[in-house]
Amino acid sequence: MFAYHRGALECGPLHYARIVPRARWGCTDSEWGFMSDQIVLLRPDEQGTALGQSSKARKRQWGAEKRSEPLSIVHPAPSRRKIVLGRIGVLTTVLAWIGYVVTTVLKQLVDNPGAGFRFGAESLSYLVVVSFLTFSALMYLTARQGALTRFRAHRRVPRGELDRHFFDYSQGITVLIPSYAEEPEVVRGTMWSAVLQEFPDLSVVLLLDDPPFPEDPDVLRRLEATRALAGQITETLKEPAARVNAAYGRYRRRRDQGPELDAGTEVERLIAEYEYAAEWLEAMAETESVEDHVDEFFVDLVLMGLARELRLVILALTAASAQQASPGPERIAELYARLTWIFNARVSTFERKRFASLSHEANKAMNLNAYLSLMGGTWHPEQTADGTVLRPAGDTGPAGVADGDALSIPDTTYVLTLDADSLLLRDYCLRLVHLLESPGNEQVAVTQTPYSSFRGAPTRIERIAGATTDIQHIQHQGMTQYGATFWVGANAVIRKRALEDIVEISTVGGFEVRTYIQDRTVIEDTESSVDLGKHGWTLVNYPERLSYSATPPDFGSLVVQRRRWANGGLLILPKLWEQIRNRRGQARPVLFREILLRVNYMASITWASFGLLFLLAYPYDSRLLSPLVFLAVLPYFLAMGSDLRDCGHRFSDIFRIYGFNLVLLPVNLAGVLKSLHQALTGDKIPFVRTPKVKDRTAAPALFVLAPYLIVAFSLLTVWRNWELGNWGNAAFAAFNAVMAAGAIRAYIGLANSGVDMYLGVLNWLYVAPKKPKALPPAIIPKTPEQVDWESLLYHGDRRLNRDLRGKDDRRKRAGSA
Repeated sequence: MFAYHRGALECGPLHYARIVPRARWGCTDSEWGFMSDQIVLLRPDEQGTALGQSSKARKRQWGAEKRSEPLSIVHPAPSRRKIVLGRIGVLTTVLAWIGYVVTTVLKQLVDNPGAGFRFGAESLSYLVVVSFLTFSALMYLTARQGALTRFRAHRRVPRGELDRHFFDYSQGITVLIPSYAEEPEVVRGTMWSAVLQEFPDLSVVLLLDDPPFPEDPDVLRRLEATRALAGQITETLKEPAARVNAAYGRYRRRRDQGPELDAGTEVERLIAEYEYAAEWLEAMAETESVEDHVDEFFVDLVLMGLARELRLVILALTAASAQQASPGPERIAELYARLTWIFNARVSTFERKRFASLSHEANKAMNLNAYLSLMGGTWHPEQTADGTVLRPAGDTGPAGVADGDALSIPDTTYVLTLDADSLLLRDYCLRLVHLLESPGNEQVAVTQTPYSSFRGAPTRIERIAGATTDIQHIQHQGMTQYGATFWVGANAVIRKRALEDIVEISTVGGFEVRTYIQDRTVIEDTESSVDLGKHGWTLVNYPERLSYSATPPDFGSLVVQRRRWANGGLLILPKLWEQIRNRRGQARPVLFREILLRVNYMASITWASFGLLFLLAYPYDSRLLSPLVFLAVLPYFLAMGSDLRDCGHRFSDIFRIYGFNLVLLPVNLAGVLKSLHQALTGDKIPFVRTPKVKDRTAAPALFVLAPYLIVAFSLLTVWRNWELGNWGNAAFAAFNAVMAAGAIRAYIGLANSGVDMYLGVLNWLYVAPKKPKALPPAIIPKTPEQVDWESLLYHGDRRLNRDLRGKDDRRKRAGSA
């Protein structure tokens, strides 16, 4: 492959001047990072921007999103009319499909007994395709009904109840943020959103997975900037933490030791502390650089959102003082404690690749597993010939190991996994942990708020990708209603005890490797959901919007994300059947709706992709067409349009999403085929991260060319069916051509298409020069002073790996001498 490891490439008058190679990100083809054909292109106005430095905000496209304020945290209660219409939609879909089978397929077969084998095969295949697509539409409507039911029944837990529950709380939560080759600014925002969570015992750990000793100076500068984040945040928190801790301590001493407290004075003191905290957050917000819509969200919702919450408390306390009233002593203590929760987080960084005893598997799951396996233990670092290994403190360590060298990692009751491009709102941890500790939820292992998109996207493709994200948020909420929740890995609060139930322990190279989250597929969160269900645990989505995550801003990065999402679902289905058998054997009921929703979630991308491909490519007999097919899917599109409008998007986005899915059809097919390849060969699919850079990512040429072929073939189908008088097929093909052409222009871009295909041709034509065969190293006798005695003692006889059949093997020569 033409990997662009060195130098730059000029692309004619377009002047995409610098191509950032894979090697500059500190990764190789075997490491999780970029695809081998993935390139980051700088825009013309950013040719001088160095890697790791902040670039200008993306140029806003026509048709991008104008509003930047997010939707309300609590979903509005749906009306009775909306719920009734949803039920009618479900019924219409079922009846229309049944009507189509009876009045069209069966009728044609009965009326044409001599039509031949071809017509019979066409009828059967068309019925299968239509049935699978109708089934997916029905599952969308079913999940949507569940979401509407939950939104209508949800009542938000009052803030006072949360303060009371967590006052003098003794359990802790550890936030794990896996990161690989991220921009420091992106990671910083995520860390601050986690640090400012209002939780009594909070630890935030950045799990850096970059190669620890990169040679490229730009990569090293970026890595050092990321490493410095934990120390910078800790230093920033020192002053406010010291102040609020001291104020809370003084209040407790006055309450415990002094005479009756003066209520008015205590309220004034409390107001002063809340004023300080709010002003501190507002001052931080003032100094933040706002370059894009994500930065705007961080300032307005993370920093200022928390400041507004504190000012609401000030307003309440001021009103109480004016009315010569006061909260009770216990309530005042709770309000003081709340301030300490905000500023007392512990922040640190951990790099598993510094330790030879930990797994270096190139994926996010093993990055998390490496740290999870160390929690609750004390470890002594020991230098060996292979590098640093961690020994349990109970083992006999090497002589001279000081206690200060020990690595002590506390255990906590809960773990929060958070992607490095996600942001949490202020009370995410409080509300989700409160849910886990509520009566009846003892067997809930994972709870989350499926992430929503950042509003104000500057590109059309990011806006539509964000719209599909917001739709998925509703779908996941509805799946919880029927017990079919899946863990969505961008954020989740996990009960640590549940992870201990599903851990698999193996030994690799003499070291124990504990796997909590399986990395057999690249959708590790989906497989872990099934693993937890096999052990009797359940999962719940919290029915509010408390988490947000970035969506790909260009077609190249979207290809990476969606190809990964299309992988693995088929491989996990056998585990689902095993879970169902286990639950039935334990007399735990499995609702049929749950099975259908889970199967649709894991396999629908397979049948939808192949089904759409058949409809596009094969000239089905026009006698198989019927208005009932359109009627069967009409409720799906109407419901989606209504959901889009409720999420702040446009009803007409249903057409844009259709075109969006057309241009992604080759990407989804590639992901499905990769899953089938893994099923046949057993080769693990490498984890490929979604690029999170502010520059454009070039897409593989095949995925750029394929949408053009869809348009061309659709136009050919229009002409062919027009000649034959098949007006239904011609209309469908014309609609696909228009939708795909519009999606190409809006989401890929004509100029970008040319650049990406040009680079793809270069990629295909390039042949790497053959490297001369390396000669075996000369055997030079070493003196005792030169022998690497540590390697000899640690590894033993390394010659065991040599091939005695080779004519150059030293032992063979010695034996024949």
